[in-house]
Amino acid sequence: MANSVKDRVVRGARRIVVKLGSSVITDGTSVDRDRIAHLTAELARAHDDGREIVVVTSGARAAGLRRLRLRAMPARIPEQQAAAAIGQIRLMALYEECFATFNCHIGQVLLTASDIQDKARYLNAKHTFEHLLAHRIVPVVNENDSVAIEELKFGDNDRLAALVASLIDADLLILLTDVGGLYDRNPRKPGAELVRLVEDADVKTFGAQVTAESGSAVGTGGMASKLEAVRYAARCGIPSLIANGRTDGVLTALLDPACEEGTLFTPSASQVPRRKAWIAHGTPVKGRLFVDAGAQTALAERGGSLLPKGITAISGNFEAGDCVACIGPDGGEFARGLVAYDASDCERIRGRASTDIEAILGYHIGDEVIHRDDLALTSPGSDEARK
Repeated sequence: MANSVKDRVVRGARRIVVKLGSSVITDGTSVDRDRIAHLTAELARAHDDGREIVVVTSGARAAGLRRLRLRAMPARIPEQQAAAAIGQIRLMALYEECFATFNCHIGQVLLTASDIQDKARYLNAKHTFEHLLAHRIVPVVNENDSVAIEELKFGDNDRLAALVASLIDADLLILLTDVGGLYDRNPRKPGAELVRLVEDADVKTFGAQVTAESGSAVGTGGMASKLEAVRYAARCGIPSLIANGRTDGVLTALLDPACEEGTLFTPSASQVPRRKAWIAHGTPVKGRLFVDAGAQTALAERGGSLLPKGITAISGNFEAGDCVACIGPDGGEFARGLVAYDASDCERIRGRASTDIEAILGYHIGDEVIHRDDLALTSPGSDEARK
C-alpha cells in the first residue's frame, strides 16, 4: 500500500464509522468482553484525538443465546429475534461500561433498512446522529433485529455500516472482521496474499470475482457482503478499510499513516449521486423485470428510461415505488430502479407502447415504468457518471 495514499485518507478522516462484526466481538456463543474492552479503548483514544466515532456493532443475537439456553444460532426467525431482544440490552450495557472507563458516553441507535429507505425516517435518523456527534456522544448502532426479519439475512451489518457512513457524510468506513483484509484468493488456501490497496476500477473487479468464503457461525456476513458495502461507500466518495478486528492495536494501526494494516479501498473516480447509490445498493429488491436487448442498451448505454415495450417478463409481487432489478437477455442483473407501477399493472402493460398505458390500466402515471432518474446501473464496469 502506498503510504501517501493512506496518509491522505486517514489524516483527513474526522468522522469515522467503525463496524464490529460478530466474528470480532463474540466467541461463538457469547460476547467476548475482553475484545470489546480492547476495541473501545482504541475507539476512545481516537475520540479523544478529536475524531467523531460511530460504532456499528453486531453480536446482539449471540449475546442472548445463553439466556435462551442455546449453544448455537437457531434457524427459526422468532428464536433469533428473541435472542436479539435479550442480547441487545446486555450488549449496550457492556459498551456503556467500557466506554465510561474512558469518560466517554454512548447513545444507542437501532435501525432497520426501512428507516433509511423512508425519506422522513432517513432525515430523522440523520438529525439524531448529528445531535449526538455535536455533543461528543458516540452513537452505537445495531439493526433492530428483535422486530425486523429481512435484516437478519442482511449481511452482518456490512451494508448497514455503509448506509450509515453515507447518511452522516463520513470521511472513512472501517469494517473489522476475522481476516486481515481482502486476499487474492480464499485466505485459508496456501499462497493467498493480502491486497493492500484497491483503487477505483478494481473495486468492481474484486466485487465481481471474490465470493463469500468466510463468515462466522453467529454472523451472516462474508467477504462478498463487505465488498458490496465497500463498493457502495466508494460510489458515495467514502474510502474504506477492511482489517482483522481480533488483532491487538488494529484501530491504532489503521489510523496511523505509517502502518500498513488491512486493505484500503479508495473512493470511486466516477461517483454517483447518493440517491442512485442508495437505489443500487441500499434498498432491498422486491421483484425483477426481464427486458429485451434494445431496452438493456437504452438503459445501460444511452442513459434512457425503461418503457413498458421493452419488458418481456415480470417476477415478484412488488408495489409502485419499490425497488426492482432489471434483468437482461443473458439472465444477468444490470440495473435497479424504483417502479412507477405495481407488479400486476406491469404485467398488463409489458410489451405495449407507452401510449396504450391509460387505455389498458384506466390511469396514467407516466410513460416510463422506471424513469432514468430512479434507475441505477449495478453491473461491474457500468459507469453511472454518464447518466
